[in-house]
Amino acid sequence: MFDIDGVIRDVSGSYRRAIADTVEHFTAQAYRPTPSDIDKLKSEGLWNNDWEASQELIYRHFESQGQTREQLQLEYQAIVAFFQSRYRGTDPENWNGYICNEPLLVTPSYFEELTQAGIGWGFFSGATRASANYVLIKRLGLQSPILIAMEDAPGKPDPTGLFATINIIENSNHPKSTVFYVGDTVADMYTVQKARDLDNSRTWVGVGVIPPHIQVTANQRDIYAEKLIQAGAKVVFNNVQELNSHNILALI
Repeated sequence: MFDIDGVIRDVSGSYRRAIADTVEHFTAQAYRPTPSDIDKLKSEGLWNNDWEASQELIYRHFESQGQTREQLQLEYQAIVAFFQSRYRGTDPENWNGYICNEPLLVTPSYFEELTQAGIGWGFFSGATRASANYVLIKRLGLQSPILIAMEDAPGKPDPTGLFATINIIENSNHPKSTVFYVGDTVADMYTVQKARDLDNSRTWVGVGVIPPHIQVTANQRDIYAEKLIQAGAKVVFNNVQELNSHNILALI
């Protein structure tokens, strides 16, 4: 099973840019978080939802100025609306926002190879269903992919969505087996750990993927990889397609 953002598509210039825009807007241009600021927040393992991450960065900025959260009374829906205006764009029917320019990190043939190897696959993502389907169906051309999205389950690291994805895959005639969850954040790896705590009847393997914006320097990559390993990743790759059928068998 795969996370989507940072694994299937590069969101450094879309979701993360929308976070920075949103925080900058609601702090009246006083603070625009850097990619490092966002990575630091994400490394806490609690902020998989980018709307909530935006709100948290806004809160923390004002707290650094001596204000309390109670004083601010931020309107969460206003934060969501502004974020979406940047990410999806201003046209609700024909999206024209940052999502339109996300580089893909995988090819359709990768999933064909998994299927040919008898490996069941699906997606569990904190992205909205519309956003996830935009990349999976419209961009990658996948046919009716198995997907549990934001609307379908609690946010990570709660493993409810992971179990739901497994149930759909196994109902597609794949017997109870080893589960790989491929993600790019600490929260993704925590999700695997929590799933293992709740169901030790199968083997769980957390697979970390380094998102493109972290691969600028070897030092950055190594530090990020170590955080994923500390959070529970068994192995870390630079690209999801390195998790081919050969490596999957080697990891079982």
